[in-house]
Formats: sequence, C-alpha cells, structure tokens
Amino acid sequence: MPRHFITGFRSSHTYFRRALISSVALALALAPGKATGRSDRLDLFPKLQAGQTITYRIAYRVQKQAKTQSSVVMAQAPGAPDTDVEGLLRLEILGVEAQAPRSTIHARTSFETLDVENKPAPAASSSASSQASVEFTMSPNGRIGEIKNLDVFSPEEQQAWQQWASTFGAAAAFPADGIKLAEKWKSEEPEKSPSPVTGLVWLRESAYLRNEPCGITQPSTPPSPQTQGWHSDSNQPAETCAVIQTTATLKQKSSQKDTTPEDFKLHHLRTTGTASGSNKTLLYISLTTGLVIRSSDQADQSMHVTIAKSNGSNRLHYDLHAKSNTEIFQVANITQTTP
Repeated sequence: MPRHFITGFRSSHTYFRRALISSVALALALAPGKATGRSDRLDLFPKLQAGQTITYRIAYRVQKQAKTQSSVVMAQAPGAPDTDVEGLLRLEILGVEAQAPRSTIHARTSFETLDVENKPAPAASSSASSQASVEFTMSPNGRIGEIKNLDVFSPEEQQAWQQWASTFGAAAAFPADGIKLAEKWKSEEPEKSPSPVTGLVWLRESAYLRNEPCGITQPSTPPSPQTQGWHSDSNQPAETCAVIQTTATLKQKSSQKDTTPEDFKLHHLRTTGTASGSNKTLLYISLTTGLVIRSSDQADQSMHVTIAKSNGSNRLHYDLHAKSNTEIFQVANITQTTP
C-alpha cells in the first residue's frame, strides 16, 4: 500500500472523515438483526395452531420382487405384493406446546382411500379407516411418536401414512441454525425399520435450490358420504415455497459376513449378506407456514441376505428388490358448511 495513505493528509477534514467512518463501523457492529449474519437463514419448522385442519392428497406405489432359496423342504417365498394406494389424508391439529424456538405438535389424521377413478372407494371394499383416526405427536426434532390406532388402517394405508409422516417432519432435520438459499448440507441417520441386516445408515445430501410459487391444488374428487357438507376454500392466498432437494444413499457398516441384529441372536439365528439403496426427494415448503405443500420421492432398495441357525443349518436365502414412488400435495382447505 502507498505510504501516503497511512501518513499523509493530516487535515482536520481527514480526521473528521475518519471519526465518522469509525462511528458508523461501531454502530453497525452493535446493531441487532442483520448484523448477526442470520437474517437470511430460515427455520422451516411447521408453524401451526390448535384447531387448524389441513388436507393432503397422497399417491403411494411400490413394486416388489422376491426370490428365495432354501434347504428347508416347506420353505415359501416371502409375500411381495405390489402396493398402489391413493387417498386423502385429513390432518387436525389438537394442540401445540411451545418449546422455543420450536414446538411439540399433537395431531389427529384420518385417511380416505380413492379408487382408480379418483373417487372414494365403495363402502363394501374400503376399510374402516375412512371413519377411523390416528393420533400422533411430533417433537421439536421432527420425531413422530406416541402413535395411536395406526392398525385401524389397512397395511397399504399404513405405509402411505408413514411416508406422509416422514415428509411432514422433514424440515425439523435441517441444520439447527436454519438454512439459506443455495446452501448445501449433509446428514447421517440410522435406518430404523426392522431388518435382518444390521448397521444400515442413510447418508443424505441436501440443497436449498430456489424459491417458487407453492401451487396448492384444488380438490378434484367428489365428496364422499364421510365428507358431505364440506367445501373447499379456493380463496387461499398464494404462497412462496423453498424448494429443497435431498439425495440419500443407504450404506452398510456391518460386515457382510455377519449382519446379525440382536433380536435374531436371541432366537439363535445368524444372518449374512448385503443391503443397498438410493432415494431422491423434492420438497416444496411454505416460507410462511413451514408446511410441506407438495413433495415427490423415488426410492430403489435391494437386499441379498441368508438367514440360518447359529450352527449354520436350515439356511434360507432371500433376494429382495423394491422400487417406490410417492407424490404428496396439499389441497385447498376443506371446511364444514354451516347448515
């Protein structure tokens, strides 16, 4: 740097200018808000109130393939039926307990299955789930717990509900100090579903891609006997959504020579093999409410595992492969018509 910028210009005007600059710098350093560097970071945890109702439409499809080889005479291949369920999930917020900066949410859900023509399934063929409800609690870290009455849903509806529940609390797993546009981050979470292969973890890479209109959808299905007397609110204000993309890879930390979970060991069984998978999710989360407005999820998983007694007898080998596709989107609020 030239020397005169340091030693020259000793006029009173120069000193005044330096004093002014110093004062401004000090004021900016002490100012709250934007000077903290957090003004552009968002916590997208859902902002909800007791009594609020939200309706989602869910389409959940799974294709499965299974093969088995066994030394046991009467061994049978595991059932691997495809799953194809579409329906309306109605969410009622029962209570919200503030636990700064987030909340514990208590809620109730009901599920109405739709047939292939997007109409309510006939009463004779639909399960009792259209009139039943499932309660749950979501903690500030996004964990879904205290689930009550999930078995009132059919097995297919239970899978669709679990997919929706994992999406509903997805933003709670984002960085604790919030996220900002164009940011990328990584996370790791153990696989919680029961499996004959232990030591499975999901490695996730997420990115806040952009902001764009949320696109809440108007319901296109006619009312069912359970929803007669209800109408949709088409005057909801337009919202802007954060678009978050997550890609995940299922990694196996256990040795393929011994993948035995503890509960298998208790039954004197031993497992060996491999498991792998990939997942891609696109979330549209309201910048105003923190609610997931719509999402898409594609998954591809496979498992090759041998289950045998601890002494190596009665070996049973499974080759499993499954692909799933889930589409979830919020439809315009449905409210009850006053008689």
